[in-house]
Amino acid sequence: MSSAPIAQNAAADTANTRTACVVGSGFGGMALAMRLQSAGIATTVVEARDKPGGRAYHWQKDGFTFDAGPTVITDPDCLRELWSISGHEMEEDVELMKVMPFYRLNWPDGTNFDYSNDEENLFKEIAKLDPADVAGYEAFLEYSAKVYEEGYVKLGSVPFLDFKSMVKAAPALAKHGAWRSVYSVVSKYVRNEKLREALSFHTLLVGGNPMKTSSIYALIHKLEKDGGVWWARGGTNRLIAGMVRQFERLGGTMRVGDPVVQVHCTGDRATSVETRSGWHENFDAVASNADIMHSYKDLLSGTQRGKKNAKSLSRKTYSPSLFVVHFGIEGNWPGIPHHMILFGPRYKGLLDDIYDKGVLPEDFSIYLHHPTVTDPGMAPEGKSTFYALVPVAHMGKLAVDWDQVGPMLEKRILDEIGRRLIPDIHDRIVTKFSYSPADFSQDLNAHLGSAFSLEPVLTQSAFFRGHNRDDKIGNFYLVGAGTHPGAGIPGVVGSAKATAGLMLEDML
Repeated sequence: MSSAPIAQNAAADTANTRTACVVGSGFGGMALAMRLQSAGIATTVVEARDKPGGRAYHWQKDGFTFDAGPTVITDPDCLRELWSISGHEMEEDVELMKVMPFYRLNWPDGTNFDYSNDEENLFKEIAKLDPADVAGYEAFLEYSAKVYEEGYVKLGSVPFLDFKSMVKAAPALAKHGAWRSVYSVVSKYVRNEKLREALSFHTLLVGGNPMKTSSIYALIHKLEKDGGVWWARGGTNRLIAGMVRQFERLGGTMRVGDPVVQVHCTGDRATSVETRSGWHENFDAVASNADIMHSYKDLLSGTQRGKKNAKSLSRKTYSPSLFVVHFGIEGNWPGIPHHMILFGPRYKGLLDDIYDKGVLPEDFSIYLHHPTVTDPGMAPEGKSTFYALVPVAHMGKLAVDWDQVGPMLEKRILDEIGRRLIPDIHDRIVTKFSYSPADFSQDLNAHLGSAFSLEPVLTQSAFFRGHNRDDKIGNFYLVGAGTHPGAGIPGVVGSAKATAGLMLEDML
């Protein structure tokens, strides 16, 4: 990586080489850059922070490696394709490790439920909750396979640039009841409330309320069943590092630690990119992996299009934020799996508080991430790395001073983990720190501190989400969570495929 532009590839020496800039090095930005560079577009990635990754940032502290996330890797083939298009293999740069079970779900009454694609064990787990729901789960999986085919295989990497494309896709989506929520569809197939929670919580991992998010998101079950759940050895940060390595191997340029302050335009064309340091470079095309509101309100602030679209975006609804406690502790914990969901005493009521009422409730559900059970190298010998994540309302609904509230919430979260899993947790902690909505806002320019950009409801999906190519500035493109199909690793990698297709069509 370089803090200044360098020669990009052999093609860069020719007068005919087309150039592109990708603003931001999250998964979407790096996936797009890899595709462009593989196609011979001389590509520069400009990253504001001191290292690549965007939301997949990481910290190293007291011998522990702490990943910011995302931590659940599904559909590894969509990642492998990023290497294979240029004749390479992902395994040159990244080692994926299988995670089993996918998740352990735990309720306050002590019930555990291990979710995986091991059918025999999974049916046993379902039967423990309600034997009658085994058949219902099988029927739900058939439904999941159908929406996976329509929503992911056929539409997951297809850009929706006009309403006509939405109308064309509508019959297939309507056929599978896309207007219904994930929770309502799950409830149609299974009757046990714990199982309903177990089969609907996944939308929270992409910022969606199970009670409102389109049932199309049930495709996640098919995605996991076929492709499994994976972890990159060394952390999600090593997957980003591998993407950077491949991009640079192809001749791409990384410019890190220098925030973009303006995308300059002449008429309806983006012409150049300017950074805080004063670096200024002309490009044939510009793509933004930055927060969608930041992209228009700030990066395109010198244009009427930027001002107008920022105003439109301000009227949309945004996903919640997160409060995350990272901690390293003494001891190894083989009995705590890699991914756990510690459900609270309420489900719908808690979701209402987060998504609608914007209050900080006394109870919460916790996603507990324990990478050292799969990958001991994430911590010093004899110690373990964890993070505990709690969804909270974004800053537009929950206006609190996180410097004051954060330490109190951190203690409550650790107390709950102590009560349910690690009794002497406070005595065992070697190092800890928290990450709040204010940090999402400051570090990632995330509008309202949202962790997942636009809320993934049907009226903000596909054509109604950020377009992969801007409607007015013809060579300005978007990639990442704010565009179709949405957040999560497969989602933003799919958005990169859609955006790359448009850019290559326009440029070559």
